[in-house]
Amino acid sequence: MHFILFYDYAPDYLERRGEFRDAHLAWAKASIDRGEFWLGGAFANPADGAAIIFNADSAAVVEDFAQGDPYVINGLVTGWRVREWTTVAGKAACNPLVS
Repeated sequence: MHFILFYDYAPDYLERRGEFRDAHLAWAKASIDRGEFWLGGAFANPADGAAIIFNADSAAVVEDFAQGDPYVINGLVTGWRVREWTTVAGKAACNPLVS
């Protein structure tokens, strides 16, 4: 199943992220290595949030990621939400109608 994790960033995210960036990226790499975290990054202009695409058996995997993320723990992320994403088109679609 695919899920999208949406992050809302604190207004001072850009000024504060340097302190926590290495820990955040290490947290992401561990999830990538487990095959969960597929693609992610911050929104630009303005840098007010991010989206991460996961391939996981349940939303609990994504929720656990968010709860342990140093950006969340240290207040750079002010809110987050998980949405199940029914993918139907493309090579990695979980429910392919079109390939």
